[in-house]
Amino acid sequence: MYRIILIFGIAAGLIVAVPMCLMVANSEHGSAVQSYFAGYLVMVLALSLIFFGVKRLRDRELGGVIRFVPALLAGLGISAVAGVIYVIGWEITLAVTDFAFIDSYSTAAVEAARAKGASAADIAAIAAQMDEFRRQYANPFFRLPMTFIEIFPVGILISLISAALLRNSRFLPARAPAR
Repeated sequence: MYRIILIFGIAAGLIVAVPMCLMVANSEHGSAVQSYFAGYLVMVLALSLIFFGVKRLRDRELGGVIRFVPALLAGLGISAVAGVIYVIGWEITLAVTDFAFIDSYSTAAVEAARAKGASAADIAAIAAQMDEFRRQYANPFFRLPMTFIEIFPVGILISLISAALLRNSRFLPARAPAR
């Protein structure tokens, strides 16, 4: 079971970390909505490996039957490993880009407020919030858990769905070996 969790967790983590880090490292100031959509789409696609990992566990190691809780725990294990790999990838990206993300993010937030026609007081308040966020983000004890919780809730949701579906042994049963 641990081998499956590690294999599928590392694969999911790399599938989500590499494209997202490349997007950040090579991005210009784009639409935040597009960036969030693309980021979470990559997360969902990568974390779909949770389903395949739990299915492999059910079919190959447990004889085609798995209960909800063990399936959920396996999915959460894959999610946790993927989250750790994602955090490591994000930290590497920040180091390579000399932490340019936070400056870009702060500038984009202030510019978005200006574009919406916010008052000078509102813009000043947003700029102050971004300065506070920049200070907090410099602290790894704030940044690391914050990065982890970007991906882990998506993994929890996919783990719940996978466990609910795969506890039924008739759902996508294992194929009989070819003769």
